[in-house]
Formats: sequence, structure tokens, C-alpha cells
Amino acid sequence: MTLDLDYPAVSDLRRAARRRIPHFAFEYLDSGTGRELQVAANRAALDAVRFLPGILPGEVAPDFATQFLGENWSRPYGIAPLGMSGLIWPGAEAMLARFAHEVGIPYALSTVATRLPEDIGPLTGGRGWFQLYCPRDPEIRRDMLARARTSGFSTLVFTVDVPDDSRRERQRRARLTLPPRITPRVVWEVATRPRWALGTWRVGEPRIRLPESYVGDRASRDSTAHAGHVIRGAPDWDTLRALREEWDGPMIVKGVMDPVSGRRLMDEGVDAIWISNHGGRQFEPGPASLDVLPGMRAALPDTPLIFDSGVASGVDVLRALALGADFVMLGRAWHYALGALAERGPAHLHHILTEDMRLNMAQIGAHRMTDLAARLWRGDFPDLAIAGGARNPGAGADGLHSG
Repeated sequence: MTLDLDYPAVSDLRRAARRRIPHFAFEYLDSGTGRELQVAANRAALDAVRFLPGILPGEVAPDFATQFLGENWSRPYGIAPLGMSGLIWPGAEAMLARFAHEVGIPYALSTVATRLPEDIGPLTGGRGWFQLYCPRDPEIRRDMLARARTSGFSTLVFTVDVPDDSRRERQRRARLTLPPRITPRVVWEVATRPRWALGTWRVGEPRIRLPESYVGDRASRDSTAHAGHVIRGAPDWDTLRALREEWDGPMIVKGVMDPVSGRRLMDEGVDAIWISNHGGRQFEPGPASLDVLPGMRAALPDTPLIFDSGVASGVDVLRALALGADFVMLGRAWHYALGALAERGPAHLHHILTEDMRLNMAQIGAHRMTDLAARLWRGDFPDLAIAGGARNPGAGADGLHSG
């Protein structure tokens, strides 16, 4: 089987994953919240960013190596944290961590992963990122940080855009609980996905093991009362200061959508800002992540910026880089790849992203990633005297999203 012919795009991996994993698992991965308007807004904002094609650029052979937070990475993208990753594909966290280490991209493990930091940290080569949903108990918080650091995680990702639950209606319709409750419907969905079922039997039931190690049997099997929910706190600025004191490595704050907060975070000693709307999974009436990226870059010109939400191709990575991101993270896409192709999936997605970036940079005529911003199509040619004084009537105020 030639993967490039059968699965040339992330959309093909998504379709295959839908066929190969149980319905409740796919709904958990794929769904947004509400009517999923923010999911659609993320996609529309990315699609609206266009580049002028270049001509006669000579040979374009871009180097995608990127330095970020003092580390050298082979690509300007990585693997974002996704809670209950092992629900999507058995052993997902270990597969992704190993792959990321092999190819030199960052992997971030969620607090609510199905494997412990002690299991996954050694697979990252000492360069893993640990994502924290902050517990209310400071002793648990400090112990989590110590376990992550000892296990080999070098960078802390503090997620701040989940102050409370999101209803995620599609998950509720799928009758999803965490961990999954055994019902006739669940049994049927699992039985009709035999490879997923066999893999789960081998690695064990997907459970939120790090939080469970602190609460034992106190967590109920309810989608909004799992162990992570039981210990979750309501972090504030004092929490941030405590974390900055307790973590001695780079610290990223994830889920920032306005420059005022970004400036304050940098004043508090944060090392990087992660612009994200949680992929449309948390708060439907907010803006698309991409729409706030240019303003964040303008307000924080020297701040390392990470971008996510809706990225589904190599050209989406280029779009984010052109608008001011220093690094781009993908979450769903890596898990579509696992659902479609199991252990072969990450390498194929890596190939898709790399080739899409390379070929589109050739079309754009961009030899380096730093050339991308200059090739954005802004709706007209303001520096040229166009015959008759005509200008593109479709250009918007900044031209960026004009057709």
C-alpha cells in the first residue's frame, strides 16, 4: 500500500480514523463545543490567509530547522497535549513521545493522559513538555511538578483557558464518560473495532492515571467527575507566581487570546505565550486563534509565540508562521494519524506536513521561513501605480483576509 496515494492529506487520515476507532472515542477527539462555530471560525481564518505565488525563484530548498526556547528542533511544529490520548489509540502517548524524540520535534504530555509521566518522560530524551491542569492542593501540584521533572520533562506548559467545564454536546450524545463506562452500546462500538479493542486489551483500560494516583477511588465514572476534575483547582495570578518559583525550567502559558494578558504574563517571568482557543472545544463565542495572532505579535514583538487551533496541513503551518508565530502545535491531526495507521501514522503525517510546506514554499518563492510574511497577499499592490488608478475593491481594512 502506498500511503501517499491512500492518505495524501489530514482529511484522509480523519476519515480512516473515524472508521477504525469506536464512535465515542472519535467524538471525543473530533468534537468542539456548542454548535462548533469556533471550530468553523478557526478553519475559515486559516483558509482566508493567502500568499502571492512567486516566479523564477531558482531552486527552493528550505531548511525547516528551528530554534525555540533554547532547543534545536527539526521542524517548526510539534505535538500538542491531548487529554486521554490513549483513548484514541492504545499506547498513543508512548508512540507519539518516541516518534517526536526520533525526528526532533517537541511532544507535550497532558496532566490527564492515560500514562504517567514516569512512563513517558524517559521516551522524550529529556526534551518533553509537561502540560499542567493545576490542582487546587499545592502539595499535589508540587509533587506533580517534581515527578514530571524527575521523569525527564524539561518544559512546563501551564494551561489557563479551562476555568470550568465545557458541555461538548457531541461527547454527551455519544454517551462518553471518562473512563468509558461499560454499556451494551460501548461493547458494540468496541467489538466492531477489533484492532482498537485488541490493543486496549494489551495496554489496559484508558484511565487518567496521574490524577488517579492522588485520589484513588474517590473519582466517579462520570464525564464531569473524573479524577482530573476532582483535584482541579481554580488557578489565579498567585498560582502563576507559585509555579514560576517551583519550576526551574522554561515555562509556557497556553490558552492566551489577548495582548494585555500576554504582556502581564511576560512581566511575571513566563518564557513563551501559547495562543490557543483549545481547538474550539472550550468556549464557542470567542474569536479564531489566528485572528488574534497578528495583534499579539504587534504587541509583543520579542516574545516567543506558539500557535494552535485548527491546523490541518503544512500550508496552515506556513500561514501561522507568516502572521507572527514562532512555533506551531497540532493535536487532533496526530491522533487522526494514529487512528488511521496506528504506529505508522505519525511518520506519515510528518511526511505530509513536511512535503506540503516544502512544495508551497516553492510556489510562494520563499527560500526561508522568514520570507513568508513578505509574500502575504494583502488585497492590492499599494506601492504600484496601477493603470487608471484602479485598486482591488475587495480589499479589507488590512487586506489580509480579502478575496
